[in-house]
Amino acid sequence: MAEVQAPPSDLRPAKSVVYCGVCTLPPEYCEYGGTTKKCEEWLSTHHPSLHTALYSPEALSQNLSILSVEAQKRAEKDAAKKAAKASATEAREAEKRAQSKIIIKRVERNKRKYVTEVSGLEHFGLDLKKIAKEFGKKFATGSSVTKAPAGGEEITVQGDVSEDIREWLEENYEQIPEDNVELVEAKKKKDATAG
Repeated sequence: MAEVQAPPSDLRPAKSVVYCGVCTLPPEYCEYGGTTKKCEEWLSTHHPSLHTALYSPEALSQNLSILSVEAQKRAEKDAAKKAAKASATEAREAEKRAQSKIIIKRVERNKRKYVTEVSGLEHFGLDLKKIAKEFGKKFATGSSVTKAPAGGEEITVQGDVSEDIREWLEENYEQIPEDNVELVEAKKKKDATAG
């Protein structure tokens, strides 16, 4: 019978892997992510030695010398296309955010009972569940993420806290322009059978 060897006691990798803060790929593969310029800037500020190893003129010329002339032209053309595509996508997202509105609606439930509905936060890249939890803690009330009648999701907060939510959003999220926050008051529809 064969003798079974015990596994080595230290199974950790020999070197730690660095991941890009922009595209989340290892820096050697950032060129395939489409955000090469931003990745290079991030790498130069966070890992200067690795940036020098990958993007120094000597390293770039050595990598280009391996390619044929046609392959170099294709690589340059592909890089230009990816950069243009990434900047166009970023511009569209920025325009979409600028036009997006956050609607804070005060809805009357019964006589003097209100709930506050907040919609449009997802356009600014915010996590609705996290913000709903923060609203619940901040305003000491019930708060949840619900499906909106118009589609999408909204945060429903118990109580009339519309002004407080507006102020809190302006203080904590600079990426939301003040002009994009709108307060609305919705009245409960009266029953047709009541009379």
